[in-house]
Amino acid sequence: MKNKLAVFDIDGTIFRWTFIAELMTALTREGIFPKSVIKQTEKLYFDWKDRRGTWDDYIMSVVNATNNALKGKSEKEVDEIIKEIVLKKKDNLYVFTRDLVKKLKEEGYFLLAISASPEKIVSGFTKALGFDKYYGTVYEIINGKYTGRELNEIIFNKHDVLQSFLKENPKIILKDSVGVGDSHSDISFLEMVENPIAFNPEKKLAEFAKARGWRIVVERKNVIFDIKEFEFED
Repeated sequence: MKNKLAVFDIDGTIFRWTFIAELMTALTREGIFPKSVIKQTEKLYFDWKDRRGTWDDYIMSVVNATNNALKGKSEKEVDEIIKEIVLKKKDNLYVFTRDLVKKLKEEGYFLLAISASPEKIVSGFTKALGFDKYYGTVYEIINGKYTGRELNEIIFNKHDVLQSFLKENPKIILKDSVGVGDSHSDISFLEMVENPIAFNPEKKLAEFAKARGWRIVVERKNVIFDIKEFEFED
C-alpha cells in the first residue's frame, strides 16, 4: 500500500507548454473554433513573449476565449481532438520532472497530479506517465454539448484539492512528501509538502521559494540547474 505522496502540477512543470492553449489551437486548426478565437489572445501572447506583458494575462485570455468558444460544441468532436493532443504531446516533457516522476514511482510514492488543464486531457496525460490519481478542470456537458461552464476552479484552490484528497485517503501521509510546481498558484499546495520544488518558476514563486529556502530547479535547453543563490532584477 502506497503511503508516501508526490504532488505535481502539469503545465510548464512536466509538460513543456500548456494544454489549454494546445486545445484552443487544435480546435481552431480543425475548424471547430473560428479563427477569431486565437486572434483574441494573440496580442497578450506576443506581449508575454516580448516581456512586455505577463503569463497570467495571456493564459487567462486563453481560458476565457476557449470557454466562450466551447459553448454548443459537440462533446464527441472535442474529445477526438483531446485524444489526438494526448497522443501527440505525451512525450513532450521536461527531463528533470520526467525522471523525477519515474524515480518516485519506483520508490513507491503515490503520484498525484493537480492541474488547471481540462480533466479529460490531464487524465490521458497522467495515465501515460503512471500517475495514481489526477484532478483537472471539469467542463459542464449537457445533452452531448459543452456549455462553456467550468464546474470547478482548481487553479485557485489547489490547497483545498490536496486537503480533500488527504481526507479521502487517510493512509497517505505528508511525511517525506514531494511537491513540484512552476507558478504562484502552486504555492498553496507546495506549502503543505515536506520537500517543495519550484521548477522553472515564474517570479512570484521564485521570490517565495527563495524566501522559504525551497529547492529551485531550472531546466534550460539540455542543462538542468539546481539554483542556490540568485538576485532579482526590477
